[in-house]
Amino acid sequence: MLKIENVNIKKDDRIILREIDFKVSSQEIYGILGPNGAGKSSLAYAIMGCNGYRPNEGKIIFDGKVINSLPIWERARLGITLAWQQEARFEGITVEDYLLLGTKGADRADVEGALQNVLLDPKDYLKRKVDKTLSGGERKRIELAAIFTMKPRLAILDEPDSGIDILALDRIIEFVCNLRDGGSTVILITHRADVARIAERAALIGEGSLVKEGPCQEVVEYFENRCLVCPQFR
Repeated sequence: MLKIENVNIKKDDRIILREIDFKVSSQEIYGILGPNGAGKSSLAYAIMGCNGYRPNEGKIIFDGKVINSLPIWERARLGITLAWQQEARFEGITVEDYLLLGTKGADRADVEGALQNVLLDPKDYLKRKVDKTLSGGERKRIELAAIFTMKPRLAILDEPDSGIDILALDRIIEFVCNLRDGGSTVILITHRADVARIAERAALIGEGSLVKEGPCQEVVEYFENRCLVCPQFR
């Protein structure tokens, strides 16, 4: 579904990603592992098409189409979604209406299932307003539920920016697997080895470079046992 081919990205006269190269299959859980500041979020922004993160070299290919020049909204129409750090911003509408925004064919049952998947009782939340009466944690859970309701073709979860870190590990596993089983391909970005183990395959990013790529267990073991602390964190 997704190919990253020798991608280089330069920002503020500094190379932040260099020669990143990997493939993600349809309905796969693919992990992007590495320490904070290694370039993982920059890679997520590049896949989503955020300003300032367009490749200087290389290709981002989705479903056989090079999407380097496509803006965010066109990538969203193709089915690519990035879970943003900010919580739900549509003030004043009900949680149910919020979860139905941007969906095709979703109904009450889908919304209820999405809320249950993030440990929110539909009876308590469907008719609540998205406003200041919701806590930050509730808003993040609702944002995750929105992604689940949307059923994107490719969901990029940047933990903790996506808010998925508010869930316990077993619930993170269940959420991601349910998202995959619902038809989505998932890229799970994390600095935690225990979270990365959810993935089937993974890539280890360090100082903007691809350090290792392959079966998840091999990548995690390398990260835990052989990966040195990046110089900026010493």
